Formats: sequence, structure tokens, C-alpha cells
Amino acid sequence: MPAPLRSMTGFARTRRPLGDGELTVSIKGVNHRGLDLHIQTPSALDPYEAAIRARVKAHVVRGHVEIRVSMPKAAVVGGLALNRAVLNEYLRIFRQESDAQDLSAKPDLNAAFRVPGVLGESSEIEVPEGLETTLLDALDAALVEFNEFRSREGAELAAELQAHNGQVAAAALEMEQLRSGATEAFQKRLNERLKELLGSAQIEPQRLAQEAAILAERSDLGEELARLKIHSGQLALLLDSGGEVGKKVDFLLQEMNRETNTILSKTSGAGEAMLKLSGLALAVKASIEKIREQSLNLE
Repeated sequence: MPAPLRSMTGFARTRRPLGDGELTVSIKGVNHRGLDLHIQTPSALDPYEAAIRARVKAHVVRGHVEIRVSMPKAAVVGGLALNRAVLNEYLRIFRQESDAQDLSAKPDLNAAFRVPGVLGESSEIEVPEGLETTLLDALDAALVEFNEFRSREGAELAAELQAHNGQVAAAALEMEQLRSGATEAFQKRLNERLKELLGSAQIEPQRLAQEAAILAERSDLGEELARLKIHSGQLALLLDSGGEVGKKVDFLLQEMNRETNTILSKTSGAGEAMLKLSGLALAVKASIEKIREQSLNLE
């Protein structure tokens, strides 16, 4: 069974009982060229950050992923620590400036405690037994939910991309059918160009034959249409195969766009057949652009 096609956009949240409250893990993902992890946890969980990263990398390949973990404060046994050196320096500067300004103000201890660095978490922190197990269990469940969300989004996205790709394939087939009817227009352009060459100077027959062959080759759409159909077929198979396909889809779209641009350059002349071919090629470019925009969210 092929791996599911996943979007890089997703969200999940899980909760687990911990102490007198609960531990919560939430995951949010958006598109990104690579895997960009941002982990926000209480300081008590710092020792487990490497394990969190390893778990996420086992489930997610690409995307900007934010992992937030919250836990009840009562679950962490510890307290506040007073940085007496910072407090004393604050009081010294306060009294110094009061004297300098001839003020009778007295320092407010509540205000002093709000000065950054005066109060902080105690370095002697004890975590409840089983915290790591609870954390990783909640994270694993959140990652499963996250991937289920992304798979649903990916399936909907794949269906839309396949619809646009089907339009490309249909247009390529129609252009191939019109190509035989456009031979007269191509031949007319070739004759006009040869008349220009013959009228400008005396040309050797061999060179004239070479010019005619080059012009005929430049006017033919056979190779471009064949490659466009092949790339469209590869794209359809790729979307069906699932898994990590975002970068491969981007490469195929570049190739499809290149072939379409060449077709447009060869169908720039007048005539009903040329106009139809140009219109179909422009429609193909529009479909390719829609696929490109939406495929940016594929993992």
C-alpha cells in the first residue's frame, strides 16, 4: 500500500493527566522548504528536547513545525530563587540616585522583585515520577493525529492537482490532433522565410536545404507535445504513489512549463490553427501554475 500523500499544513493537540492537572502537547505545521522545528516547553522539560526532536523527525519530513508543551505548575516541585547580588545592586543604584536628586523616596520591594533577574526558578527542581513517559506518550499520540490531519489534507490536495493535470493531458492531446491540421500554416511560414532568404542573396542549394530543414524542425511541435504528455503522465503516477513528492512535483512542473513555452514560441503566427494551438498552450500554462501554487504545500 503506497504511503499517504501529506500536506505540510496540520494541527493536533493531546492531553494526559499529570499530577493535579494535565500535560498538553500541541503541534502546528505550515509549508517550508525543509524541516524547521520550533519547540517551546517549560524549563523542567529541557532534558527531553533531544527526545522530542527525534520523535518529530521520525514522523515529519518537511514543514515549519511548532511543538508546544504545557504542564501544571504544581507538577514541578521547586520554587523561586532570589538573586541577592542583582537585588543589592538595584537597591544601591536606587539610593544613589535618590541622594543625587535630593529625594526622600524609599525602594519598593514589590517593584524590586519585578526587576529581570532578581527572581527566577530555583535550580533545584524535582519533576514528578513518570514525566518523560507521559510526555513522550502524549507527543506520539499528537504526531499520529497530526499526520492523520495532514493525510486528509493531502488526499484532497492530490485530487485537485490530478484534476488540473487531467486538463493539461487533455489539452496536449487536442494540440496533437490540431498539429496535423496546422501543417499548412507551418508550410506557409516556411515558404515565406525561404523567399526572404532567396531574395536577399544568392544561396547555395546545400545551404538552402539546411535552412529549410532547420525551419521545418523549429516549426514542428511533435517533440514538445510528446514530452509534455510524458511529464503529465509522470505527474499523475507521482501523485498516486504518495509519500514525499513535493520536490519531485516541482521538478516535473518546471519541465512541463519549459515545453509549453516552446510550444507557444512556435505557434506565434497568424491563422486559425495557430490561434487554437496558442490558446490551448496558454490554458496549459494556467493549469501548470495552479498545480505549482497548490503543490507548494505538499510534503
